[in-house]
Amino acid sequence: MPTEIQQKKIQEINGLWTSIPKFIGINFLIAVILIPVYCPSCLLSWDGLISAREDFLFAFLFSSVLSFGGSRVDDYYEARISWISQPIKRLILTVITYLIYCFVATFLIAFFISWFYGHFTLDDVKWSYLVQFTKLPMIIAFVFMSLFTTRSWLLEWKKSATEAEKLRTEMMASQYQSLKDQLNPHFLFNSLNVLSNLVYEDADRSAAFILKLSKIYRYVLEVQQEELVALEKELDFAKNYLELQKIRFEENLIYNIKAAGTEPLFLPPLSLQLLLENAIKHNEASQENPLFIQIIREGNELWITNTFQPKKKLNEPSTGIGLSNIRKRYELLSNQEIQVIQTTDEFIVKLPLLKLYT
Repeated sequence: MPTEIQQKKIQEINGLWTSIPKFIGINFLIAVILIPVYCPSCLLSWDGLISAREDFLFAFLFSSVLSFGGSRVDDYYEARISWISQPIKRLILTVITYLIYCFVATFLIAFFISWFYGHFTLDDVKWSYLVQFTKLPMIIAFVFMSLFTTRSWLLEWKKSATEAEKLRTEMMASQYQSLKDQLNPHFLFNSLNVLSNLVYEDADRSAAFILKLSKIYRYVLEVQQEELVALEKELDFAKNYLELQKIRFEENLIYNIKAAGTEPLFLPPLSLQLLLENAIKHNEASQENPLFIQIIREGNELWITNTFQPKKKLNEPSTGIGLSNIRKRYELLSNQEIQVIQTTDEFIVKLPLLKLYT
């Protein structure tokens, strides 16, 4: 079995043999196109076409050498100077190198072809004639150079843009996954913390809490790989979550959900759970001051409101996830932002409802 290096060399050789006929065919076509430039009168008769063989040979060699040299110059600087970071330096060096190469190559081709066809002898070289002969090829070479340079710049720009977009997408996916990974332990920790307090108060209520928690946690596991979930699913989860909290708070917690609609809308999973959890954690819920939570839809926004009656002292340490997590997920998923409004009596969070475009 050939080694990896040997396989790579074999592939390069096969690629070379495949590209040679294409290279010859393209430059043959270019030579045919250049004949009217060198000898317009040659196209007027059969004898003229035969006499144009010298011009055709020169045009073919000229096109082949220049196109080959252009690709080599481009490959040389491709590995050394980037179009993206050093465009001026790359352009100047490419132009100077290629034009010098073209002048030398054209001069040598003109020299040998003119000598071969007997236009001069080695004892009497027509230097001025040869230099004059290079003028038109140099103009054409400049066109070649422009094409090579433009192609090279576009390819590198496209490559750079593709890599940047790929990196940005991977980074966004990583950041979003990191944000979602916070939710499972966060949700479980807070639920167990509530349960630890409830179990000492009422065994029956704690048993009901555990049963409801298992159903809710199933949803948490189902959506952990999703970027967006349907509004209806998130509302169902919010209802179940609030029912779970009702087991703990009974009539100290009152809620209302009114967000009917037929249009398919989406939002980041567990956004409502984080907001509802924050509302319950940071606000008083008692017989004297029941906590009222409402979820309503206003156009393409979902409003989550609660009576603002902050606890004087928090029983649970704040993890700082809540709103920050939701903000970051919206930043990664869309150009829309959440709105937070606090008044003396009410705390409101407005979540944009997102649409999926195919």
